[in-house]
Amino acid sequence: MDDLLTLPARMLAIRLARREARAEDVVRACLDRIEALESTVRAWTAVNADGALAAARQLDAGPVTGALHGLPIGVKDLMDTADLPTAYGSPIYAGHRPEYDAAVVSATRAAGAVVLGKTVTTEFATYQPGPTRNPRAPADAPRTPGGSSSGSAAAVAAGMVPLAFGTQTAGSIIRPAAFCGVVGYKPTHGTLPLAGIKPLAPSLDTVGVLARGVDDAAFFIGTLARLPLTPSLPQAARALRVGLFRTPHWDRVDASGGGAFDDAARALERSGATITDVTIPAFTADLTQAQIDIMAIEAAAAFAPEAHARAEGFSAGFASLLASGNALDGTRHAAARAHAARVRHALSETFAHVDVLLAPSAPGEAPAGLDATGDPLFNRMWTLLGVPCVHVPTGLGAAGMPVGVTVIGPTYGDAAALSAAHALERALAHAI
Repeated sequence: MDDLLTLPARMLAIRLARREARAEDVVRACLDRIEALESTVRAWTAVNADGALAAARQLDAGPVTGALHGLPIGVKDLMDTADLPTAYGSPIYAGHRPEYDAAVVSATRAAGAVVLGKTVTTEFATYQPGPTRNPRAPADAPRTPGGSSSGSAAAVAAGMVPLAFGTQTAGSIIRPAAFCGVVGYKPTHGTLPLAGIKPLAPSLDTVGVLARGVDDAAFFIGTLARLPLTPSLPQAARALRVGLFRTPHWDRVDASGGGAFDDAARALERSGATITDVTIPAFTADLTQAQIDIMAIEAAAAFAPEAHARAEGFSAGFASLLASGNALDGTRHAAARAHAARVRHALSETFAHVDVLLAPSAPGEAPAGLDATGDPLFNRMWTLLGVPCVHVPTGLGAAGMPVGVTVIGPTYGDAAALSAAHALERALAHAI
């Protein structure tokens, strides 16, 4: 059973398709791990054990249905599911039962995956934490798993499931991946549909995945998006051009975060990649503020119905976010979008000289305590620009918690970002 919990998702899918493993056994192994650890980790809002086992038995008895045949997945509780409650992390929607699956959930089932349950999200994918604990931290010294895809990151890190959906509007895939020590992949904005996912800021909201490895992430999103995202062969690293971009916020990176950045750069250089420092004048702290403004304005518009009818159900932090958005007018939104467009142009010129950028994923290790989910400072700009991002774990920081870096590709350059991230993953493994 342990083997079924550690095999790469692509390899596990191959074994399931060849009938060398049974979907029921894989699902049972995951459910056993959930039963053993969930009381401590608290990654799930609902686990559909009976439904998952029934689906697995049906898959075992019938033909292979798709590339994800028999793979167990977790679904972030921001995504509608017809067979499970969907509360969006808010008491306002407690017990809510959508009529239909979100588009990506439906596509995942059609490809043969088995939905184990719903993973914890922060309130409407913003700041109010749920109960989830970082599985890498000692039980008597809890640390945040990050947010908003907290349950998905924790479930993958704890070995409860090989793949779990995440969404990102600011830093909700990359930051939890960094804090929990797993791979997080935020595709180019718009790669996967948002239908059936509670909107926060539609021009920013992006569907992605938390996974155990880069190839697993590429396999999952590539299957759903019908894109050839399989990472290139390792020897491609010798031709890789990597730009080191420390962002305008480098002064906020601590020793552990800086060490992760340096370790990643050295590992890529040893593998044969060409490493250069990159400065982009158009990148300023204003880009971060632009993302903050757009997110607040669009969230205020998206949640106007709830604000009118159920505002008492909002946390103080979420109410504050909506208030800040309502205080801004459309000219502020237009100016922020225009600024982002200018930076995208500058970025396209940069990508004429490098294949990918390397940047911090977070200031450092996951903060202690469960009252907050950490700062998305190092993720906001990339989400605003809509470019593909892959978090790659590099090791442990000073406190023994995971650290890592983000590999960024050009718009629609997901295959390049994933290939570089895979090369980094392999280079780090060979360095151990």
